[in-house]
Amino acid sequence: MLSIGDLVVDVTIVPEGPLRVDDDNPSRIRIGGGGQAANFCAWTASMGEPARLITRVGDDDNGHRLVAELRAIGVEVRPVYAPEPTGVIAVLVDPAGKRTMATQRGASTGLRPEDLREEWFQDVRLIHVPAYSLFVEPIASAAKAAIELVRREGGVLSIDLSSAAGLKEYGGARMAGELSRLRPDLLFATQPEAEALGVPMGDLEHLAKVPVIKLGAAGCSVFGDVVPAPRTKGIDPTGAGDAFAASFCASYLTGAPHIKAARKAVEMASHAAAKVGARPK
Repeated sequence: MLSIGDLVVDVTIVPEGPLRVDDDNPSRIRIGGGGQAANFCAWTASMGEPARLITRVGDDDNGHRLVAELRAIGVEVRPVYAPEPTGVIAVLVDPAGKRTMATQRGASTGLRPEDLREEWFQDVRLIHVPAYSLFVEPIASAAKAAIELVRREGGVLSIDLSSAAGLKEYGGARMAGELSRLRPDLLFATQPEAEALGVPMGDLEHLAKVPVIKLGAAGCSVFGDVVPAPRTKGIDPTGAGDAFAASFCASYLTGAPHIKAARKAVEMASHAAAKVGARPK
């Protein structure tokens, strides 16, 4: 499986209690790799599945370190090094497990269609595209070119809507039009993201072959069938949605029924949410 998009530094802050303004707040702080496309590949590799990432990072210490870390866990990385700095995301997790994210995408958004090489897309059975890779140019054109290359060889398209705020800024109707044109095989969305499209839940089937609604701790819904998540103590949901998508996509490629794929996916997501950070240990 292949993904195209962000590889960034994640700074995750999990306070031990309610935040106190203008005072110290004892916290668990983790600095590691992040980015939705990169996280998807990391979780894919953790399952023993082939994973390839196409990304643009800074030609700096962070960029080279992040690429090396992904390669060390089995991800085949095809980096384009750039003069801009590697992106950084600061994630603040409150005691209830809800996140606030401050995002500096850095070099990633500058990926261009001419940066792509056809050999990167050989033998790819599925391309997973975060909507982050469709929101801005020139990476949006690069992502669409990548989709065409994979589909030319009969590959499957998976899209994750990524961000309700991003969808609102991009335009829900505009994204719904893009989805109608791209017609993904799999579409992953949270309820707020699906609502940001301005399309009734029941009509998502007109935009994708299999629309999957992620319900967080409640599990997920596929074609109206709700699959509950295991009861676990969530610590940090960062990366859980990417773990979910990676597991569901892997099952889908084996021809698993959507309920079976969903059950495995919610188990993987619950495992991810029970740890700090976006990546498997």
